[in-house]
Amino acid sequence: MKINCIIIEDEPLARERLKDYVTKTRILQLLGVFDNGIEAVSFLRTNKADLIFLDIQMDGFTGIQLLESLTQRPEVIITTAFDQYALRGFELNVIDYLLKPYTFERFLQAVNRVFDKIIHTDQIKRNFLFIKTEYRLEKVLLDDILFIEGMRDYRRIHTPAKGIMTLYTFKEFEQDLPPARFCRVHKSYLVAIDKIESIERDRIKIENQYIPVSETFKEEFLKRIYV
Repeated sequence: MKINCIIIEDEPLARERLKDYVTKTRILQLLGVFDNGIEAVSFLRTNKADLIFLDIQMDGFTGIQLLESLTQRPEVIITTAFDQYALRGFELNVIDYLLKPYTFERFLQAVNRVFDKIIHTDQIKRNFLFIKTEYRLEKVLLDDILFIEGMRDYRRIHTPAKGIMTLYTFKEFEQDLPPARFCRVHKSYLVAIDKIESIERDRIKIENQYIPVSETFKEEFLKRIYV
């Protein structure tokens, strides 16, 4: 996956350093570099960017004015030498704020926040997973998953039609499944919340099967179902 980005920066040295950071980062695809906001806005009318690296203090058309002018806004990472703009930036829902001079490591932290947000949003939109089972990838609809059971080195995905065995770990399932719909309830079980028929003491009933709820996961599980 590539994150399409543009740079808007009026300081030549800062612009070149940021361009160098972007080209070193494999998940970023640089679409354009601009030294003023007006040209950037014109570019964004006909081109889709996922992320803007935006300097705030620019002559004529400031970064704040640019943000306020965009009706469909990509993710934004502010880059500036002036910390007094931090509050206004976050009021405009920027994802991070890089105070110059910033290191490559700090730059990567900001980029990773964007990546995590985009991946999470994509997972919410998707209604399926491709699961490796035996020697193939099998498409599993999220609506079909009743619960997932741990069986030694394997996990068994229970659906109304069949069970699917996979080496996928619970950690991977928890990362890939939308948390509003699925919840870990035991070291050996992860359940689809909307498939729960009843809860009695420390047991969940799904499709005539009873699944234990352990103390380790009970508090988080109860928070999910009462949201």
